[in-house]
Amino acid sequence: MKAKPIVSVSTEMEVQFYDVDSMRVVWHGNYVKYLEAARCELLKAFNYNYLEMEATGYIWPIVDMRLKYVASAKLSDFIIVEANLVEYQSRLKIEYVIRDKATAKILNKAYTIQVAVDIANGEMLFETPQCVLEKLSPYINEL
Repeated sequence: MKAKPIVSVSTEMEVQFYDVDSMRVVWHGNYVKYLEAARCELLKAFNYNYLEMEATGYIWPIVDMRLKYVASAKLSDFIIVEANLVEYQSRLKIEYVIRDKATAKILNKAYTIQVAVDIANGEMLFETPQCVLEKLSPYINEL
């Protein structure tokens, strides 16, 4: 059984012409863009977007990303991208599920892992910075 997500968001998108190939299905590389859009919404949900990260002295590069393609989204389909923060200690692990809005069929499952890097010295941290723990504390206390 999976752990309960710490923070979750869902983002709806319409598949655009520029995201599809000649067969009118989403080109596989564009799913990464959909993950990024959902990840940005997730980070905003606990007030730690990329500008806030920088303001606190950290960057959070992605060090691992996995995608499992289950089915294809097509031109003009509406999709729902769910992003769930599932780990926050020493790294941020976000799991994603992309579904077709009309059928709820799973199209893609993925996860990303980000680590904190101190902007001042470029060194990776092996623990979550206190500023992130404070931002997540309302969610952690609910678990």
